Amino acid sequence: MEIRMIEGKTFEKLKMCVADLLAQIDTLHAEPENGWLDNQAVCRILGISKRSLQTFRDKGLIPYSQIGHKCFYKQEDVMEFLEKNRVERLKKQE
Repeated sequence: MEIRMIEGKTFEKLKMCVADLLAQIDTLHAEPENGWLDNQAVCRILGISKRSLQTFRDKGLIPYSQIGHKCFYKQEDVMEFLEKNRVERLKKQE
């Protein structure tokens, strides 16, 4: 086993980074209690930017509710949007 020594300040920074990563993982895995998702969650699920999500809203491609400047999406609407835009794999030509 190899032992390496690091500065205390570096160790503290490393601990903070690990704690931040764990917090982000918890956030990503957290299920919405009420079935509603915010912009960040929808962008993560769809793998898109906030600007792309804005375009989808502007074109009426995804339903949403807005309170003030914050948008919310029903979880089932997001899943339906994914399913509607699913591309079947191409069959091999023999």
